[in-house]
Amino acid sequence: MADVVLIENLSFTTRRMIGATARIGLVVLSSDYTIEHEFRDMLRSINKPGIALYQSRIANAPNITPETLAAMGPMVTETAERLLPGDDLDVLAYGCTSASFILGPDQIDNMLLAAKPMAQTTNPAKAAFAALNAIGAKRIAVLTPYRSDVNGVVRQGLLDAGFEVPVFGSFNEEMDPVVAEIDTESISDALKLLTSRYEVDAAFVSCTSLRMIHAIEVLEGELGIPVTSSNHAIAWHCLRLAGYAGKPNGLGRLFKL
Repeated sequence: MADVVLIENLSFTTRRMIGATARIGLVVLSSDYTIEHEFRDMLRSINKPGIALYQSRIANAPNITPETLAAMGPMVTETAERLLPGDDLDVLAYGCTSASFILGPDQIDNMLLAAKPMAQTTNPAKAAFAALNAIGAKRIAVLTPYRSDVNGVVRQGLLDAGFEVPVFGSFNEEMDPVVAEIDTESISDALKLLTSRYEVDAAFVSCTSLRMIHAIEVLEGELGIPVTSSNHAIAWHCLRLAGYAGKPNGLGRLFKL
């Protein structure tokens, strides 16, 4: 057999290829059917090359209670560390609204920073606060799928952040697989009911499992107020934190700011 010529230590140069514009990391609940789908739909809508989304799934129970939400706390950092180990992210987000309220938005930030100290961080509670403030909303109509004890924490979190919540509606469904199948018509009908009876500046739909981003612009026209959701707000916040300042069509008033 002929000898093989082995040439090692070949020279090379590097440049960021995938994610050249921004690398966004997302910690997703193992029971979530929706957030990745809607986030990628929004990325396609903005049509900005070079934005990469990476996900890592965190173990959680499919029934959403204060206890199951709090149980994720010790796993947040470990799950985030699985995203591009040995490299940085531009933005790192945790994708559960109710757990962000239960554990605390600032505490979630600290857990994420423990995994990726150089990243900008967000979560659906923090993103909702930023979105509602950006559109100048004070009085908020809130719609959730949660049961009563989780709803109480979400409402108090919004009040503590300086918002008024004159009307709060819920489907009172505990199981995430069922929540993911609540159709857009039911969400739209619920929002119309809530906003027809009370004067509000905006509507917020809380829960990353609920699907509604493609209805937001139509709903805003029908209701006459800005509308956002957990997935809508967190995608907007991630993109703004990553430096994207575009104003795409089809994603409602928030993305026009």
